[in-house]
Order: sequence, then C-alpha cells, then structure tokens
Amino acid sequence: MTTILAPAAHGFDPLGISGRSLPVQAVLLLFGTGVLALASQISVPMVPVPITLQTFAITMIGVLYGWRLGALTVLAWLGEAMMGLPVLAGGGGGLAPFVGPTAGYLAAFPIIAALAGLLAEKGWTGERVLTSFVAHLSANLLCLVIGGAWLAWLIGFEKGMALGVTPFILGAVLKSALAAALLMALARHSAKPIDI
Repeated sequence: MTTILAPAAHGFDPLGISGRSLPVQAVLLLFGTGVLALASQISVPMVPVPITLQTFAITMIGVLYGWRLGALTVLAWLGEAMMGLPVLAGGGGGLAPFVGPTAGYLAAFPIIAALAGLLAEKGWTGERVLTSFVAHLSANLLCLVIGGAWLAWLIGFEKGMALGVTPFILGAVLKSALAAALLMALARHSAKPIDI
C-alpha cells in the first residue's frame, strides 16, 4: 500500500515506508517528533557556541522517511514547540522562538528535511557516500543561509554571520559526514527493508 506521504518506491527506503499504511506512517511521524525532541537536547561543546544534533536528526528523518513524511514530521515537531512543549534546543518551546533570533533556522528545518529527502529519492544517499555527504551538507548550509539571513536582518550582517553562521560550519561538515557514513552502513547492512 502506498500513500501520498511515502517516499518514491524506487528511492532509498530502508524502513520500507513506501509499503506502510497511513496509521503506521502516523506512528512513525510521532516517533520522529520524539527523536527530534531528544536530538535537540544533545549538544556537543564547541567554541564559541555548542552544536546540537537538531539538523543531523532533521536531515536523517528527511532521508529515512522520504521528503513528504520527513517534512511533515518536522512541521509536527515545530507545532509541538508552538504549543509550548519543551522540544526545542535547551528545552525551548512556545511562540517566542518563532519570532526571535532562531526563527529563521526553525523556518528552514522543514525545508532542509524535504531537500535531504528529495535528494535521497534521487539516489544521493546509501552507498553513494560522497553524494550523500553533499546532500546533507547542502541541506545544512541552506539552513545556515536562511537562519543567518533572518539573524542578519535582526542584528546586522556582520554580527549575524559571526554569531549565526560561521561557528556552525564545522558542525555542518561533521554532521554531514556522520550522516553519510551511517547511511552507507545502513545501505550495506540491509538489502531489504527493515521490519518495523
């Protein structure tokens, strides 16, 4: 059974989502919002700012769920945050993050999930580790561009770049490399969809 939320049948689909029913995909969506909430609380201390695993989880969900269900999962997670649930980095939630300095990054999140998922459906993942890395890095850099543009509009270009883009470039590269390596291992490990 295929639904509108499923990844393309010919694309990378290690979870077998293209064959899952809509109720199973709804459960996966809820599970994905939990993964995103957890990843938002995990940070790696870096100088001058810590790097969370948010964008890593977002691009991975885009790839593993497909661009439609991946983007919808991220939108649902952001909806949980808007309702006040502490699912964002540092236990943040409510409407304030959506109008403050982080608003641009939050707006970028469903876009980058969709981009990573779409590129995966085009074959930019799995054992094609270099294109997988480029897909994740492209999504991460797009997030920095959108988030940095909003921040630059609020506090000026130089400060926006210094506080909201430059410190996160190394993290984007590292998270993209980790994602590509994990997806290559997953592709090699499972020639058939994982039973969930």
